[in-house]
Amino acid sequence: MKRISQRDIARALNINVSTVSRALRGLDGVSDDLRRQIMSMAEERGYRPNPFAVSLRYDTTRTIGVVVPDVAFNHNAHIVKSIEAEARKAGYMCIITDSDDKQETEAECLDLLVNMHVEGIIICLSQETTDFSHLEKLKKARMPIVLFDRDPRIGISSVVINDVASARQVTNSLLDDGARRIAFLGGPSRMRQTADRKHGYLEALRERGVPVRTELVKCNHISFNSGLKDTLDLLDLPEPPDAILASHGLLAISALQAITSRGLRIPEDVAIIGYISDWVSEMSSPRISFVKQNQHEMGCKAFRLLQDQMNGDDSIQHVVVSARLEIRDSTKKTK
Repeated sequence: MKRISQRDIARALNINVSTVSRALRGLDGVSDDLRRQIMSMAEERGYRPNPFAVSLRYDTTRTIGVVVPDVAFNHNAHIVKSIEAEARKAGYMCIITDSDDKQETEAECLDLLVNMHVEGIIICLSQETTDFSHLEKLKKARMPIVLFDRDPRIGISSVVINDVASARQVTNSLLDDGARRIAFLGGPSRMRQTADRKHGYLEALRERGVPVRTELVKCNHISFNSGLKDTLDLLDLPEPPDAILASHGLLAISALQAITSRGLRIPEDVAIIGYISDWVSEMSSPRISFVKQNQHEMGCKAFRLLQDQMNGDDSIQHVVVSARLEIRDSTKKTK
């Protein structure tokens, strides 16, 4: 059904559009009888204000943009859901875009959102992003912007988890279980997230006096196929790992697939701990021990930081959300 406009109501009642507008906004200058006629017709015909016309009139769209590397990935989806819920409470709509974890597409997403006149942007950078000029351009234009999950420390507010501390805790837990050849499976080393988690892993090994073996560190592309290949390469070593720290959900699942494809047992032959969601852990077999990241808190705090900027706060804030280790079947040793 065609949306009825103020002009349609004015034409039906043979009055000026400005009179309809005043009545619908509750302003003076309209008789009680005419106001009742206008309101009655608007209700009967399902009138709704045109948000785009309102945005042009008041130079505000009440929309924000969100850019994620993969909107279908469970971790991202939970964060986006929390962002959207917080935004809705504040009267904002979200436009969600997917960069496909590529820098070029990420830049296109940002251009699209700017052209749609969003009032602010929340973004998780792609693993390919090494040139931050597209973000610098937004900063110079005073576009409110907040990073989440991946923060390259380029002077933009962000929300991340305690990557170094959580990876250190994971590594110590594996060492406590008796593992001595712990592999690290990560994304590109240039990513701050990967670098911080690798730092926590290496720090724990050094603190416990366990030799660092460079052949056990694999930092390549974040994808299922890359994780599968890297894990198979690790298993082909003369002294393969007896445990794996997977710094991304896709890498954890691919590691599990690779290990079981070789007929090895988890955790008896190789233990695994990954940065995955509890839902993914419950669906895996065996259930993967994981770093529980508080996606709800990350999403809420990301929007609140953005809202502060949209309200005029120019300060740069870096929020660290705590994460905790949840032990499941992939690290329980059988007697």
